[in-house]
Formats: sequence, C-alpha cells, structure tokens
Amino acid sequence: MIKIDIRSADLPALEALVQQLGEKKFRASQIFEWIHGKFAESFDTMTNLPQQFRDRLADHAYFSKVEIIQTQISKDSTKKFLFMLESCGMIEDENNSVVVEAVLMSYKHGLSLCISSQAGCLMGCDFCASGIHGLQRNLTAGEIVAQLYKIAGLEGQRISNLVLMGVGEPLDNYENVLSAIRLLNHEKGVNLGQRHITLSTCGLIDGMERLSKEDLQINLAVSLHAPNNQIRRKLMPVARSYDMEDLLTACKQYSKNGRRITFEYIMIDGVNDSLGNAQELARRIKPINCHVNLILANKVPEKGYDKSKDRNLTAFKDALDGAGIPVSIRRELGQDIDAACGQLRNIHNS
Repeated sequence: MIKIDIRSADLPALEALVQQLGEKKFRASQIFEWIHGKFAESFDTMTNLPQQFRDRLADHAYFSKVEIIQTQISKDSTKKFLFMLESCGMIEDENNSVVVEAVLMSYKHGLSLCISSQAGCLMGCDFCASGIHGLQRNLTAGEIVAQLYKIAGLEGQRISNLVLMGVGEPLDNYENVLSAIRLLNHEKGVNLGQRHITLSTCGLIDGMERLSKEDLQINLAVSLHAPNNQIRRKLMPVARSYDMEDLLTACKQYSKNGRRITFEYIMIDGVNDSLGNAQELARRIKPINCHVNLILANKVPEKGYDKSKDRNLTAFKDALDGAGIPVSIRRELGQDIDAACGQLRNIHNS
C-alpha cells in the first residue's frame, strides 16, 4: 500500500480518504485544522478523533519529516533556519542530506518569512549560492508549508508575510508550490491572505502565463537584474532561453487587471549599475505597472562580484525616480549569517 503525505493533501483529498476509511466527511475538516491550523505532526495529537480511526489513518498516511537542525541569529535579529528533509521515508545521513534554508525577518508590520521550494536549483544564476550544487529534488507541498508551521510554532507568533524567495525556482516546481499556496491561504488553516504572499521567479515565461490564469491574487516578483539581453545572459543562464523582450511582454500581460509586478534588480559593481543601465531599464519597463526593488549584491565566496558603490546606487535610484518608476532599496538583513539575498544554500555548513 502506498501511503499519502498527509500534510500535502488538500481538503477534498482528505474527504476522499476518510470516506474510504468508512468515516464521516466532517472528519476531514478536523484533520485539516489539526495539520494546517494547529501544526500537528502526528495522528496521536488529534485527540478529537477516535483512537481506532487514528490508527487506521497511520496505516494509510504519514507526516513527511521536516526538522530544524540549525538556527542562526543575525546581529540585526534576522533568523536563519536549516531544515533537514527526509528521502525515501528516512532522513538521509549527514553526508548525503537533503537540506534547505528559510529566513525570518522582523519588520514594523510583523514577521516576514522567506522559504524554499526546492533543494538546490537548476537556474544557475551567476551571483547566487543556491544553485552551486545543482538541484537535488523538488519539495512537496507539505514540505513547503511545514517550513512556516515549524517556525511559527517555534516563535509562538503569526507569520504575517510569506515570500517564496529561498532556495529554488518556485515556477520550476509549479504544482507543489501552487498547492502549498492554496493550503496556506485556506480559511481552516493559517488563512494567510494572498496579498501577503509573494512568489519570486527568475522569469520562466511559461510558468508566469499559467500563473496569470489561476484564481489567485498573490504578488509576483521577477528577477530582472539587467537592462538588456547581453548583461542578463551573462548573469542568468535562463535568459538564453527566454528573451528579455518576451519576458517584459509577459510581465505586461500579467500586470493587467491591477496586478503590479515587482522587478528585483541586484546591484553589482561595474556590471549592471551605471547611469546608462538605469536609463535603459527605465525606458524598457516604463509601460509596465511595476515597482523596482534594488538589492545590493551580497558576498558569495565562490563568486567574484562586489556590491555597487553608494554613489552608483543613489544615481541609479534617482534615474528611475526621475522617470516616474516607483523604486525602493531593499534593507540589508542577515548578511553576517549568510541569510541575505543570493546567499541561501542547500548544504549544511557547520
């Protein structure tokens, strides 16, 4: 018998399971609330279910193991969590472990959590640590949501904002990521508002087009990082498959119906941060309902890039401002624990 990953199951799947086991349909809602509202990690804790039914559930379903094995705290209070995931029903040994990282940041408006969608990444962006060791595997929907449940339970506080910007490309794990979003948004679970969820992509146009047809109001962030194809192809291998003009057309299409795109733009000294780069970028994205988030490049030992100088950052921002394009500079958080943009990995650094 093949057991199902209970944390990945949506409410209709749970209803089918409990009816298969000869129980009333309402039991599915009870199970869903235990898992996605109370963060249960075993059937034994579901005390309003008959013991015999819990035993039968354990015969047909399981909780995938998602364990926090390391926590680091930055001097700015940012926290980075290292998760170990199971493989083939067992936690792998330390030399061959499946691990991902998540980052918790504190803002005036509440706690914001950055989670991973894959163990490793295929995209290979030249400034990013996440893809250095390639892709090990996709995360299941249950493993994606478990990152939030584990951290919220540990902190004893509600996570008010979620960003899928950790290890991995979310649109390369489309079905599991969309299932996770719907689980997190469900009224019987944590009921995280869609407007408080941001999905970040390096620009997989096919996935963006699929996403635009979903009944969702989540925020979309596109990692642009360049004003033209020449620079983008140097920094991002994905740009060799997806032309920038086609990507901007897809962004313009997605931004219809009032959905504003956020363009992420990493500022790398001498690569993409000149005044001319800013002016070219402004011309190309001007027709799109967008916001630009400037991010100073963070140190990755294997990479040779440096962050932009302050004067270049200021001039770049001023040029976008002057062109009437909303722009902000992302706060630098968690650099001392390698928790900043581009620094997350899928390896265990002890």
